[in-house]
Amino acid sequence: MRLDKPIGTLLLLWPTLWGLWFASNGRPDPLIQLIFVLGTFLMRSAGCAINDWADRDFDGHVARTQARPLAAREIAPREALWLAAALAIAAFLLILPLNRLTLQLSIPAVLLAASYPFFKRFFAIPQAYLGIAFGFGIPMAFAAQTGSVPALAWWLLLANVFWTVAYDTEYAMVDREDDLKIGIKTSAITFGRFDVAAVLACHAAFLGLMVWIGISNGRGPVYFTGLVAGLLLAFDQHRRIRHREPAACFAAFLANNRIGAIVFAGLAGDYWLG
Repeated sequence: MRLDKPIGTLLLLWPTLWGLWFASNGRPDPLIQLIFVLGTFLMRSAGCAINDWADRDFDGHVARTQARPLAAREIAPREALWLAAALAIAAFLLILPLNRLTLQLSIPAVLLAASYPFFKRFFAIPQAYLGIAFGFGIPMAFAAQTGSVPALAWWLLLANVFWTVAYDTEYAMVDREDDLKIGIKTSAITFGRFDVAAVLACHAAFLGLMVWIGISNGRGPVYFTGLVAGLLLAFDQHRRIRHREPAACFAAFLANNRIGAIVFAGLAGDYWLG
């Protein structure tokens, strides 16, 4: 469940909170907010269990993942599946008080989370698929808060896809040599020598979309200040990864939590002051 590594939960949580704040004009229902925070934790944990089950025969050949319980044969594969099912059921029970549209959207959300690990077998940029899976809390947040999913929700989801490709490419750069040996497809491999430029371009596309969304929705200077700060953090990541050293790439990946947090802080602060 990666309880010792909360970065995945945080990277899943920030876009969900963006969605809740936009959908509610900065005043999300406290119960809905609690449900989505807990649901984010449960679904990320379920996704980790499914991912490790799917990659159990690959992780042992990658230095960073060879000690994972399934790869190290410390637990049986069926145990991981039971855990993932229990976590997904718990997440579903959480959203039962919400409206029908939110319940309906939970079905593709689960399918996306469960199918992502297998996209690495054949899809050249599985990080884009991960971005959809990690961002699906956005349309669900709009559905829960407003009973509908407007175009704004899908634009936010698209922005999150670009952000996910950026940070998960940094993550994939850590394992590139091992992934090449075992035949896993990643954006770091697909982008090749343009990987560093691709990360910067995806960060720029993400922040550019967030600027357009902010303008379209009449956001104020606090919101845009958060985006400028996010851009500066993205440039700092570019500086870190340009030599493609694994430790530096992993540190850059972790630093995306600060981008998500500062974008949210700008959004929430803008609504609060407005």
